[in-house]
Amino acid sequence: MNEKEKMIAGMNYNPLDPQLILLRDRASRLCHRYNKKTFHEVNLRSRLLRKLLRTEGNFWVKPPFYCDYGFNITLGNDVMLNYGCVLLDVCPITIGDKTLIGPNVQLLTACHSLDPKLREQDVEFGKPITIGRNVWIGGGAIVCPGVTIGDNTVIGAGSVVTKSMPANVIAYGNPCQVQRRIDFDQKPDEF
Repeated sequence: MNEKEKMIAGMNYNPLDPQLILLRDRASRLCHRYNKKTFHEVNLRSRLLRKLLRTEGNFWVKPPFYCDYGFNITLGNDVMLNYGCVLLDVCPITIGDKTLIGPNVQLLTACHSLDPKLREQDVEFGKPITIGRNVWIGGGAIVCPGVTIGDNTVIGAGSVVTKSMPANVIAYGNPCQVQRRIDFDQKPDEF
């Protein structure tokens, strides 16, 4: 396997591999172009991100937006990422339809060894992140490597999500914990 294949598979890989450096450079250049365009340039902005991300549907990504590679990010239909999102996509990040992601949210698949000797050797690995359909992640939340968030779940602003969350819950905190199940018979403004 080459270093890119190892990276995507979640195996130890060398991030200084020339192919990976070129791929990060490409993503950085596209993000830079995207981020410096004015907000009314909707069509151009979508074309730029479609060169970077995997998506077939409508999406809204407000600048600035940052990612490592882009090709590991799959957006469902009608996904919205608010201002300042960072997606470190050394492994796949999959975001389901109708999901709303608040400003300054970080989705982080990249990991480093706890062993300092391996860190000195530039060994990295990653774990994928999967976010279900119709999820709402509040501003400033951090989703850590290997986390899955179930459909319809709400993650409170500022939460640090270190473990997977089930579907149909409201969860928040540091570390993020399930606070209650969502009652679908409840009136919309009753929290």
